[in-house]
Amino acid sequence: MLSFYRSTWLAVAVGGVFGLGACSWVPSAGPSRIQVNDSGAENNKNGIQIVDVTDDVARRLFAERSKDDFAAVLGGNNAFQQELGVGDRVVVSIWEAPPATLFGGSDTVAVSGAPSGARVTTLPEQVVNGDGKISVPFLGEVRAASRTPSQLQVEIAVRLKPLAHDPQVLVRLINNETSYVTVVGDVSNSMRMPLSARGERVLDALASAGGVKQPVDKIMIQVTRGNTVASEPLQTVIRNPRQNVPLKAGDVVTALFQPYSFTALGATGKNSEVNFEAQGINLAQALARAGGLDDNRSDAKGVYVFRFEDADALSWPNQPVRTTAEGKVPVVYRVDLKNPEAFFVAQSFMMENKDVLYISDAPVADAQKVLNLVFSLVYPVVYGVQTFK
Repeated sequence: MLSFYRSTWLAVAVGGVFGLGACSWVPSAGPSRIQVNDSGAENNKNGIQIVDVTDDVARRLFAERSKDDFAAVLGGNNAFQQELGVGDRVVVSIWEAPPATLFGGSDTVAVSGAPSGARVTTLPEQVVNGDGKISVPFLGEVRAASRTPSQLQVEIAVRLKPLAHDPQVLVRLINNETSYVTVVGDVSNSMRMPLSARGERVLDALASAGGVKQPVDKIMIQVTRGNTVASEPLQTVIRNPRQNVPLKAGDVVTALFQPYSFTALGATGKNSEVNFEAQGINLAQALARAGGLDDNRSDAKGVYVFRFEDADALSWPNQPVRTTAEGKVPVVYRVDLKNPEAFFVAQSFMMENKDVLYISDAPVADAQKVLNLVFSLVYPVVYGVQTFK
């Protein structure tokens, strides 16, 4: 009879606890694999996209990252042309072959070694005015802004040809006020660096500013050129000469301290925010830094990366695509680490700042929790009944 009562109590306890488990009363670190997969069902109200991480997906995302590098956006043209701008001070010298009469005056001198009668006239130093022009006698105003000194002297010579005898012109830049690059951010000394015909590059600008104040692997370099903005990790610029592009007048070089991080949750070795280098890390490295998968509870088929992605990053499975107010698509990238090929793909899939790496619990882990709960409830009851009897 006692055995019958024990079996009855045990059956009631087990049935009750399993019923509670079915109602999600069993503690969990997050959604199960099934729940995550179901969140990306077609026409879900949140617009969540579930994407399996394949080699093709990893390559396309990597190409998307690379299209905005310095070499692609800013170009690698080595030729620097000193263009004049408003505020620059210039001196114009004009030579005339004999008989030289147009500019004959007190400021006209004979030229040694030139044909007899040749004269050079040096005009007073002048500033390129707010309209971008300078004044030349007999010609009036001549546009100087956005022209190189050689282009300006050709323009003056062509316009003087009907007036003077075989005119030759030389334009010299006396004071450079516009051919500068501004260097700001996490550098030792913010400054304006003058550009020369040598063609200064990104690293030249940083060196002129005394270098960066933060660790190199935590720095992003941003170059702003007009309405174009390009960013690149400083480590990449140092290691890849193609990314150390020449600068142009008016560029703004900004060193940004970027402590990138992702959040590891679920059945990982440790749940925490994990910092990584501005150059980026791949999924395999991220898993290692999160302590790997917990052998006792993780589901190797339930490895996910939650991310807000650009709307044009991939061809999304659920159509029409729903985006957030910022124009981003909520995406869950799914990886099956039971498949050996996934370990190769994980080395190509790059993590992004603010990603969430989540590992779901294995079904057996939930069953184990239920059984633990069963025994924690049944033993006191059975012990109490036995003691009463």
